[in-house]
Amino acid sequence: MENLKGEIERPSNIAVIGVTGSIGRQTADIIKAHPEMFKATVLTAGTRVDDLIKLSIELRPHLAIIAREDLYAKLKEALSPYGIETACGAKALEEAMAREDIDMVETATVGYSGLAPTLAAIEAGKDIALANKETLVVAGELVTRKLAQSTSKVYPVDSEHSAIFQCLVGEQHGDISRLLITASGGPFRKFTLEQLKHVSCADALNHPNWVMGKKITIDSSTMLNKAFEIIEARWLFDVAPEKIEAVVHPQSIVHSMVEFEDGAIKAQLGAPDMHLPIAYALCRGKRLPKVERQLSVKDFTSLTFEEPDINRFPCLGLAKLALNRGGNTACVINAANEIAVDAFLREKIGYMDIYRVIVDTLDNISFISAPTYDDYVQTNKEARAYAETLVAR
Repeated sequence: MENLKGEIERPSNIAVIGVTGSIGRQTADIIKAHPEMFKATVLTAGTRVDDLIKLSIELRPHLAIIAREDLYAKLKEALSPYGIETACGAKALEEAMAREDIDMVETATVGYSGLAPTLAAIEAGKDIALANKETLVVAGELVTRKLAQSTSKVYPVDSEHSAIFQCLVGEQHGDISRLLITASGGPFRKFTLEQLKHVSCADALNHPNWVMGKKITIDSSTMLNKAFEIIEARWLFDVAPEKIEAVVHPQSIVHSMVEFEDGAIKAQLGAPDMHLPIAYALCRGKRLPKVERQLSVKDFTSLTFEEPDINRFPCLGLAKLALNRGGNTACVINAANEIAVDAFLREKIGYMDIYRVIVDTLDNISFISAPTYDDYVQTNKEARAYAETLVAR
């Protein structure tokens, strides 16, 4: 942590929720490369116990937590010789967020599971490096209200939101005209509707630019990931929904843009790699040297942009629906999508069925205009259960 003069007095203590995933592993790379700046004090994982054990031995946290209780014995046995404390379950994870040996919590897990520990970290006044977009998608109004009552600050990790965050440095919020969130278009950018009907799981996992986890890769291909990013941006930057747009940029060099009232547009460019936005968040808006490869002139010679096609990628339109309706709408969308994507990955449903499961679930779950945290929990449970019945059919 820095003193008032900006000097490093000690490494910043980082808790990484979801360290075995794509973002978590890249975060571990940065922590290992800069031990003078960062110390991993808490590491968590869902089911990948072997990976958690390996990373814990490398990073030597004070505490390692596995979500699944049946994997706990293996974790404890492996890490006890190293003096690393161990725990298991969601409750242990939430309680750990209040530990004094945590300065910043990175929520790098995927899906609804990131909401509870993020709220617990906010309650404890910890800064948040937010890589779990579902936290703000599911309960943006609740989370922002909790943040207003806390000393916590949120630093976005998603490349698109990090880009906007960087573009807004030194600018006035009232001068924002539009947020332009870029999308690669995924592997099916030029597919016809007929071709999309025959997409396989292997096809959808073959992203042209980014290396990500399976779930987020599928979300990217349907463009629901971009819908979620629009929702997240609305809460992160307190910008009206009608001022947030998606634009397809196949090269993934421009990560997002901000247009201002005078017509000026600022953009953040970089290689399609997550190390830079992760490092920028961990450093609380400061820069580390040589985190990412430098772009060359060749990278700039063919940058193109186009409007997204809602007819072929209807999941993108769910952002507008969720923001206009508000309440628990986005929570339902997220829950149904998690079930649908899992079913698609297991080849239980077709690619086009993902959108159908989401819409059908939306039509059959009660709308709550001003949900409490308990309402979100219940909505998530009911929506997932209903979506599972659709998959079973």
